Amino acid sequence: MKRISLTRYLVEQQRVDGHIPGDLRLLLEVVARACKRISQAVNKGDLGEVMGTADTENVQGEVQKKLDIIANEVLIEANEWGGHLAAMASEEMDSIYLVPNRYPQGEYLLMFDPLDGSSNIDVNVSIGTIFSVMKKPEGSPGVSEADFMQPGSQQVAAGYCVYGPQTTLVLTVGDGVAMFTLDREQGSFVLTKENVTIPADTKEFAINMSNMRHWAPPVKRYVDECLAGKEGPRGKDFNMRWVASMVADVHRILTRGGVFMYPWDKRDPDKPGKLRLLYEANPMGWLVEQAGGAATNGHGRILDITPTKLHERVSVILGSKNEVERITAYHLEAEAAK
Repeated sequence: MKRISLTRYLVEQQRVDGHIPGDLRLLLEVVARACKRISQAVNKGDLGEVMGTADTENVQGEVQKKLDIIANEVLIEANEWGGHLAAMASEEMDSIYLVPNRYPQGEYLLMFDPLDGSSNIDVNVSIGTIFSVMKKPEGSPGVSEADFMQPGSQQVAAGYCVYGPQTTLVLTVGDGVAMFTLDREQGSFVLTKENVTIPADTKEFAINMSNMRHWAPPVKRYVDECLAGKEGPRGKDFNMRWVASMVADVHRILTRGGVFMYPWDKRDPDKPGKLRLLYEANPMGWLVEQAGGAATNGHGRILDITPTKLHERVSVILGSKNEVERITAYHLEAEAAK
């Protein structure tokens, strides 16, 4: 594979393939630069006095880490004056952030989880940034939260940046999935994988087993079958993986296959799930689909869900297509039996 920069890759997507307009290319370059700054802050760790918790909570009532706040500010500042955006929404902010109208109003909406996997910051385990881009609805005067209430199928770009042993940016603009590794000497992201494909079958699943007693019967049925190994109905042994950082778990699935589950459970039955539709499930779901996998909430395709609020939560099952379809079928069977 020829080693080309992210900028060159996006230029080719714009000029040669015609997949993206110029403003979207520029917006994605700004997001990538912001991810490089966040990566630098993460890498400094205690040397940069960025570790530990802040004395604040986010809109979900979760205690914020110092790096959560830093990452959120970096993404806002980087995109504030670009002229490509109309507004932004973040998992860490209560409401949308309107981009100052210094330039002609932008036509894109940016949604992001500035630092996914915050519980892993202090123990030096991979964390990351997740982002999603949609077009502002045509004919909509000004910008409001209602403009963000679009199903994930309307995304025009999505990706994440994982801060681990390497800093890797994973991106789709609707033409497959590409991976870029940060070359720290050059200071640029370099294309290292194209046309990423998730195997349809797998022997790995990722779920927080400590919540088993709270799961719905279809999820417990699936996991029990995996744990039964070769002697069970699946006829093969499975491995379980759980990083507690969605970017790390999804990155593993995009690299070698697997299925990731963060399902509804009985601990908070009024909430459809834990993960956020706009900031996590939609971008990750689209990436997985673009790589040949599947993403559902156990009942239907995640990207078909029309959100009704900015911080809507959803059950997430994504990864290798045949496994996701099996788990979804178990949910539908359970519903039909009621």
